[in-house]
Amino acid sequence: MTSSPAAAADTRTRLGATKTGKPNGQWKVDGTAPLNANEAWKQQDSGLNVRERIEQVYSRQGFDSIEKTDLHGRFRWWGLYTQRKPGIDGGRTATLEPHELEDKYFMLRVRIDGGSLSTHQLRVIGGISTDFGRGTADLTDRQNIQLHWIRVEDVPEIWRRLEAAGLSTTEACGDVPRVILGSPVAGIAADEIIDPTPAIEELAQRFIGDPELANLPRKFKTAITGHPSQDVVHEINDVAFVGMIHPELGAGYDLWVGGALSVTPRLAERLGAFVQPEQVADVWVGITRIFRDYGYRRLRTKARLKFLLADWGAERFRDVLEEEYLGYRLADGPAAAKPSTPGDHVGIHRQKDGRYFVGVSPVVGRLSGSTLTSLATLLEEHGSERLRTTPHQKLVLLDVPEDRLDSLVTGLEALGLSAKPSVFRRSSIACTGIEFCKLAIVETKVTAATAVAELETRLADLAESGLLPERLSLHVNGCPNSCARIQTADIGLKGQLLPDGKGGQSPGFQVHLGGGLASMDREEAGLGRTVRGLKITADDLPQYVERLVRRFVADKHPSETFAEWAHRAEEGALL
Repeated sequence: MTSSPAAAADTRTRLGATKTGKPNGQWKVDGTAPLNANEAWKQQDSGLNVRERIEQVYSRQGFDSIEKTDLHGRFRWWGLYTQRKPGIDGGRTATLEPHELEDKYFMLRVRIDGGSLSTHQLRVIGGISTDFGRGTADLTDRQNIQLHWIRVEDVPEIWRRLEAAGLSTTEACGDVPRVILGSPVAGIAADEIIDPTPAIEELAQRFIGDPELANLPRKFKTAITGHPSQDVVHEINDVAFVGMIHPELGAGYDLWVGGALSVTPRLAERLGAFVQPEQVADVWVGITRIFRDYGYRRLRTKARLKFLLADWGAERFRDVLEEEYLGYRLADGPAAAKPSTPGDHVGIHRQKDGRYFVGVSPVVGRLSGSTLTSLATLLEEHGSERLRTTPHQKLVLLDVPEDRLDSLVTGLEALGLSAKPSVFRRSSIACTGIEFCKLAIVETKVTAATAVAELETRLADLAESGLLPERLSLHVNGCPNSCARIQTADIGLKGQLLPDGKGGQSPGFQVHLGGGLASMDREEAGLGRTVRGLKITADDLPQYVERLVRRFVADKHPSETFAEWAHRAEEGALL
């Protein structure tokens, strides 16, 4: 990866990689000498190598034996983060060191590429949750399942169980290619454009755990869908392939690059390139290597692919991809059509083989080990052995015979899984929050679940009269990092502490309004609006949302969506 000074200068000039003259730590521009401590330890020893130490040393000698760069760095390459120590309030999140915040337990993220699970695998995860995780199990908005209260002593046995079932935690976290988002209805939807399953499986089998791609500047997120609902939130991924029909080349993918949220949100851009099915792996690995070779490594706050794309532009990015990494030109292609159906797949839908899939909504993704085990049994009793997780903290249950639907839906309700959820239960998501996350400032899961329950009562009259919108998203995040995608929600809440009027602080949120991704209701993605001074306490959340929704219903134009209204409304109407 090293280059001569002359070659580096030529590359720097040609690509316009830096505006300040300071090196950005780009391997193909500046060389590979690390410019910060994080890059130094990544080069000293790959995160993939820590597995042997976990199995042979740390699991035998216990938490206190773990070397610090392994604990706070390399463990992530195997899906392990230390979780927050109970009892530390949000006001101390930014003032304490990691070792002061962390407990001697871990969050363990089970990687589920494409969200694809068998009932056997679901039962294995449920058993691990029950045996080792105090019954915890949360669906993430990246199709994974997270467990908590995991001891390092138990990790080798957990891996043994997962891998015997065809699952893993490999590169579930860290500066690596994260889980590959895939359409939850891949291969089964009657209106599917192209089945992305072969592409997802090829990428996962060939490249996940590859040492050549295991030291990226930061996390790298992928999404692939062949469904017209565009159900993988492609606009906020580093690279995304969106199914479409090319007028000359047939079914393939529209290519998007450079999306991510966090504290500096940026939506992905189309490269104007059409990717044929057999080209997906080449294109994906080319873009991943661009990120590895040209991504900014000096400052971690500027190390996502979105910053490189912002400096290069889509045209230059495509040129580098084709000239340096592919060795051929991709066909030009038009944009995919606007989605025509909801992308969360909630409800009962006919499959192309005549059976049915059922999309269900747990409350803000919170489940339990016993629920997972019971769900596996319930599905098998109703003739199904397959299910999918979704990027919306939902579950899609596949292959249900028509004559078993009513019985299944009844059984699901008993497990807290609704196929006919209320508006807010359907469209609410929440991050992990202060309960387990060391970055969080406020509690999220219980706050969001409580708000959903209250809003179902408070707005029952609007729901019964048909005045409540069918889709209205409420996203609750415990810190500014936007794991719950607050900027792309109708109502997005960013956790922060607010003055309580008594000299202290209380949990609350900054409000974002009118965001969203491409959907039935909007032509293209857009970020939410913030209003100066618009902040609410956690206790006032249900009351505020009720007031806001009632004002929308009273003031909106015919056929106007909440997002459209939120962006045109006077500030006073949003308070």
